[in-house]
Amino acid sequence: MVVETFSKRMIDSGILNTYVAAVFFASSIFFVLHSSYFTPIEMILGVVIATITFKGVANMMLSLVISFVNLDNKQDEVNFKKESDNLESLINDLAIQEAAIQSNKNNTNKK
Repeated sequence: MVVETFSKRMIDSGILNTYVAAVFFASSIFFVLHSSYFTPIEMILGVVIATITFKGVANMMLSLVISFVNLDNKQDEVNFKKESDNLESLINDLAIQEAAIQSNKNNTNKK
């Protein structure tokens, strides 16, 4: 659950798409500046191949970041939060029961 949330945030941040777009424009500029050396087909193929290659590199970087990040502390934090919420609800239920018992005692003492 924690890994999925982390990877979803990483993908939704758009940093990978920005990286791929930068490579696309950089390779386009490279081929435009060196247009005397390349034919139009070579330029198009070069831009496409560079973009696809760096998209794969970006996905590998994402997988490496996910595999190298230690999420044990985050998992412990999530477990602690669940357990504390559970304990808090039990304490609230106990307080309600004690208030009901106290009100019943007050009602029987008044009669």
